[in-house]
Amino acid sequence: MSAPDRTPTSVPDPAASGQGASRRTFLTGSAVAGLGVAGTMLAGCGTGSNSGKGGGKGGSAGRQGKSGDTLFIAGFQWGNPSNFNPLGTSAAWPCGNGNWQLVYETLMRFNLLDGSLQPGLAKSMEQKGDKITVTLQKGTKWNDGKDLTADDVVYTFELAKKHPEVSYATFWDYCSKVEKTDASTIDFTIDSKTNNPGMVKGSIAGTYILPQHIWTAKEAKNKSIGNDLNLNPVGSGPFKIDKFDQTQVALAQVDNYWGKGIWGTPAPKYAVHPIYKDNSAGDVAFQSNEVDISQQFTPQVWKMWEVQKKPISTWYKKAPYHVPGGMPMLVMNTTKKGLDNPKVRRALAYCIDYARIAATAMSSYSVPANPSLILPTGGEAKYFDKGAVDKTGWKHDPAESKRILEKELGAKKGGDGIYVLPDGTKLGGWTAQCPTGWTDWQSALRIVADNAKAVGIGISTKFPQAPQVTQSVQNGDFDLACWGVAGVGPAAPWQRFRDVLDDRGVPAPGKNAFYNYGRFKDSSVQSLLDKAGSSTDDNSLKSALGQLDEIFRQNAPMVPLMYRPLEFFEFNEATWTNFPSAANPYAPPMFQGDGITWIFKIKRTTK
Repeated sequence: MSAPDRTPTSVPDPAASGQGASRRTFLTGSAVAGLGVAGTMLAGCGTGSNSGKGGGKGGSAGRQGKSGDTLFIAGFQWGNPSNFNPLGTSAAWPCGNGNWQLVYETLMRFNLLDGSLQPGLAKSMEQKGDKITVTLQKGTKWNDGKDLTADDVVYTFELAKKHPEVSYATFWDYCSKVEKTDASTIDFTIDSKTNNPGMVKGSIAGTYILPQHIWTAKEAKNKSIGNDLNLNPVGSGPFKIDKFDQTQVALAQVDNYWGKGIWGTPAPKYAVHPIYKDNSAGDVAFQSNEVDISQQFTPQVWKMWEVQKKPISTWYKKAPYHVPGGMPMLVMNTTKKGLDNPKVRRALAYCIDYARIAATAMSSYSVPANPSLILPTGGEAKYFDKGAVDKTGWKHDPAESKRILEKELGAKKGGDGIYVLPDGTKLGGWTAQCPTGWTDWQSALRIVADNAKAVGIGISTKFPQAPQVTQSVQNGDFDLACWGVAGVGPAAPWQRFRDVLDDRGVPAPGKNAFYNYGRFKDSSVQSLLDKAGSSTDDNSLKSALGQLDEIFRQNAPMVPLMYRPLEFFEFNEATWTNFPSAANPYAPPMFQGDGITWIFKIKRTTK
């Protein structure tokens, strides 16, 4: 089974869940009655091209009636939707942290393409000195008709102070005060100790605002606010939960959506996420026009239009097809003998075939990864220093790997072909792991192990269940692992450097760490991170990031294995067209953040 999109801390594992269903009739009851989309109800796919005219000449026939008024989505929900609490750890789509802003909304919205923050519930955000001032849009309301005011915003952020178990509690490491100045204006005071406005802005753009009049009652009933099931969520977004069961989550448009005057009315009247048992079932529905937009890792998706002639596309029509959004890492445990030596780690970095990983493990959805913690695209591109990367970085060069081992380290091969250092440390017997079912990561680690063996470093692979790997990585009980660090966002790439290099707040092995899993230490990192975090202009920020990137390359505590999309953005234009793409870039290829924009702009191909 192909791996779904995932955030390592949440470790969804559809294979293990045993939930969901394959091709079936969806949608029963009330507002979405009669929208069943069994395969027999859909017209055949015909001989359509990837032209963006799914219902027109040469395209595939779209769905009719109420089914045609529905946007069907795949790739987010993999098990029974048991709760819709955005403060919990397993909220169902679309209420989970970092999900699509269909029910709950944030103040600002991150745009993957340029790194900007766009208006959401707030019409503006301005920083002056140590204060970030956010001003709400005119007429913001909750879907029960009550006003959404600055009191709700203050309450939402204060929740994380009272309940440190919620996901955005680290906001208070970077912000010292949130206060309203009037009913529509809120001041966020940047903490003078950490002095990192980027992290504050990241929380402003990433935190769902909650209705105080509803959640105060939930607080009174729950010692841990994340335990409330919130089965009838009241948000401010353009949709509400209509029906849900083990087969689907179905949403219906909100008649009194406050944002109509700004963004208009969403094109689909309904949005439905069928729950499939695995990616293969989702792909079948996608190809059969039963799903309109998919967020799944689909190997060789281009064959759907180039070979099968389906009305399907991605952001780019050619490789890498998707916009990079993160970089899964080969994390090395720097407390392990042998791996505690930066030259050994660099030798390992040189032996890895990054082009092979991009072409096979990532199905050509990535260019070969660079030896840098900065993405060379989007809003981070202005900080990427190609000259420095080429000069001091690594690339696939097995000969250089052997030279480092033999000439710089004085290692010699044993009878089993594995190098041994002069002090007797064997560069082998190590295990590289990632969760089972995450096939792109598994393939990448197999390539790493093969490449390492070819140069005389002994690595084997294992793929336990996701919770076991999570515990192992966080506890430091591992040799090597493929794991994630911060992707694109308002605080990137600073947050990614923190995740890889900063040892502040990272416990010794045996206790859970939530970044710097390999326990890397370098005394010069902290001051540079603080300088980068507090920089107010691009030149000083680029300088600090460049120095941090050089520390990263010289020490190689982790190695970027691939570039992975923030989300897979694959659309079928049989029923809906005008999805954003590189040829039509009016919105980013996202669901979260500013990705909400396109749901107002897509168009029905049939009536």
